[in-house]
Amino acid sequence: MEIPGKVSVYCPLIDAKGTAATLLAIAPQGYYHLEVEIRGRRHAMFLPIAHTAMYFADAEPEVEQGFEIER
Repeated sequence: MEIPGKVSVYCPLIDAKGTAATLLAIAPQGYYHLEVEIRGRRHAMFLPIAHTAMYFADAEPEVEQGFEIER
């Protein structure tokens, strides 16, 4: 996972269901800093971590069997 990174956002507070965005930062105060394109213009969004789900658009690279990744 790289930040900034392309993500899909799910957040009932803003009725987002798979909305494309760019994750810019994860703030220690408990929110995600995102950039979303709306009507051709980029807008900053700050969504609470507790009410937001997301996944990165790019899949993790395939690893060889028997190879361990330390996280």
